[in-house]
Amino acid sequence: MTRYNMVIDLERCVGCRACMEACKIENNTPEGAFWMYVFRLEEGEYPETKSTFMPRPCQHCDNAPCVKVCPVGARYKRDDGIVSTDWDRCIGCRYCEVACPYGVNYFNYEKPGKRQYLDWENGAGRSETNGENPPYKNPDHSQRYGKERRHIAGSNHSKGVMDKCTFCVQRVERSLDPACVEACPVFALHFGDADDPDSNISRLLRTRKSFKLLEDWNTKPSVSYLGTAPSPKAREIEKPKARA
Repeated sequence: MTRYNMVIDLERCVGCRACMEACKIENNTPEGAFWMYVFRLEEGEYPETKSTFMPRPCQHCDNAPCVKVCPVGARYKRDDGIVSTDWDRCIGCRYCEVACPYGVNYFNYEKPGKRQYLDWENGAGRSETNGENPPYKNPDHSQRYGKERRHIAGSNHSKGVMDKCTFCVQRVERSLDPACVEACPVFALHFGDADDPDSNISRLLRTRKSFKLLEDWNTKPSVSYLGTAPSPKAREIEKPKARA
């Protein structure tokens, strides 16, 4: 059975944040929401400092705390390992946000379109698109996915629901990589079937040293990191500014 995992090579990541941009475009995430976030860290003291980078998508945990606390079954784990949110069922209680130790959940405070970067309906983006006025909606996000046929793709569908990284399920079900993986210019992100011994990620995990975030929490993440974990003394250079 297919079991999707992501592998992130910290020795290749240059902190360009192309993955963050690709995620926002593909999934239509609202302003201030970063399903994929690249932390920029600094170690040491001037002038002997070192910068490192830590991409952080949803970890799609095998023992996901967010799934356990959802009172209506909106947050669930698919057979292929993707932890999904059914936005038809979500009641916006935000228990998943509190339960998650990785900080990957976002709440939709406003109606669709209100928290987009440009007001497409009034033509605000035409100068950037040579006079065209594309919609902010992606039709793939309205489709039902998985054997359960549930609405789980994309972001910003309605006010009062939770969102997070979906591993770009609308792409994965068409045998495509998540947008962040495809956009990475230095091939630091890898995606595939962890149960296939011949897959690229299985080969990487066999031949390279790896670790997972907060392994002692027993969440059993589906995201592995190659290389050395940042030092506990590493300082965050900048922090995301969420917009309420």
